[in-house]
Amino acid sequence: MTVIGMSRPEIDRVHILRDVVAERITVREAAQLLRITRRQVFRLLKAYQTGGPTALVSRRRGKPSNRSYPAALRTEVLALITANYADFGPTLACEKLAERHGIDLGVETIRRWMIAAGLWQERRQKLKGVHQPRYRRDCVGELVQIDGSEHYWFEDRGPPCTLLVYIDDATSRLMHLKFVETESTFDYFRSTREYLEAYGKPVAFYSDKHAVFRVNGKGAVGGDGMTQFGRALHQLNIDIICANSPQAKGRVERANGTLQDRLVKEMRLAGISTLEAGNAFLPAFMADFNRRFAKAPYSDKDLHRPLSEDDELDDVFAWREERTVSRSLTLQYDQVLFILEPNAMTLSLARQRVTVYDYPDGRFAIKHKGLELPYRPFDRRQQVDQAAVVENKRLGPVLAYIAERQKELDMSRSNSAPRRRGQGKSLFKVG
Repeated sequence: MTVIGMSRPEIDRVHILRDVVAERITVREAAQLLRITRRQVFRLLKAYQTGGPTALVSRRRGKPSNRSYPAALRTEVLALITANYADFGPTLACEKLAERHGIDLGVETIRRWMIAAGLWQERRQKLKGVHQPRYRRDCVGELVQIDGSEHYWFEDRGPPCTLLVYIDDATSRLMHLKFVETESTFDYFRSTREYLEAYGKPVAFYSDKHAVFRVNGKGAVGGDGMTQFGRALHQLNIDIICANSPQAKGRVERANGTLQDRLVKEMRLAGISTLEAGNAFLPAFMADFNRRFAKAPYSDKDLHRPLSEDDELDDVFAWREERTVSRSLTLQYDQVLFILEPNAMTLSLARQRVTVYDYPDGRFAIKHKGLELPYRPFDRRQQVDQAAVVENKRLGPVLAYIAERQKELDMSRSNSAPRRRGQGKSLFKVG
């Protein structure tokens, strides 16, 4: 069986000529239907009776247009675009080809060539993905969406800051709001602790892919794959879910837009211009907001779990990193050297792993198996002026004599010949 490719007008022409041959219509009527002259109808009839439907197919089909550009020019243009303007749009690429290479072509010609070569996508191929709605969770505390919204919350009365928003998925109820300077791990530590102390532990938090919630480095191979915030939630048996798109966490995103409108204007009317005053204003605003916009949950059950005695929130919401103790009972953290005080507990910790706890309130601790170790910081950049120490009478008579002897030795070294390595050591060490 032979397959003939025909256009819709050509198919209609076959049906009309078939009716003429069968004497169902006249030549005049065929000319009116085809919108051609009777002479043209007779010509088509002759071709149809001689060659069949194939004779009605255009002979130009599949052949290049007489007005098309040479293939060599197209190859040259695509090579230039690939080498120099691969990330340019058709309009800009067309302008640069005319300015820098003297090739004057139409924008639509460049667009068609780039689409065919895979250098550009058609508009219909760039349509945004479909984000269909989902049902709310049934219970309060089953899923809490969290996000940080950076904005000029105080308009021109204060600097820009970030509002941390906690909203319940089942009810769209604002659970917790807090103004902070930046969206950092320590700020989320403090805010989440306030949330847990007020309501208990939810089943899961729903967030975006901010570096606070997820390790985003492609080459990150060390550690357990958790951020500090993720480790804290895991220790409290709270799930963390990272959305793949802003539309997936639409409740908190829509709440951010509403807050950027209503909260900003309410604080303007109240004359609030600082973070402290804004945080003091938030509880009353939240109560009014929830009264207006919160929804009733499908189930009356509250899935928040109470905090237990084993939930040591101080240690949970602390920045924790492990370090190896050196043979001299030292370890380094945040460009500072820490020396463990020698005692029965620390003397056996050489080459052992300890955990450094950096708390949000500024406290600092070094622990091993839950036991806190005594330490002191050692600043290796500190310079000790022995003469100033003697003058301020911070040394006793014996140390003052040693300092004087050290000074004489330094003078003698400067006047003597160079010694071999290891000779001429100091009488005592500082630090």
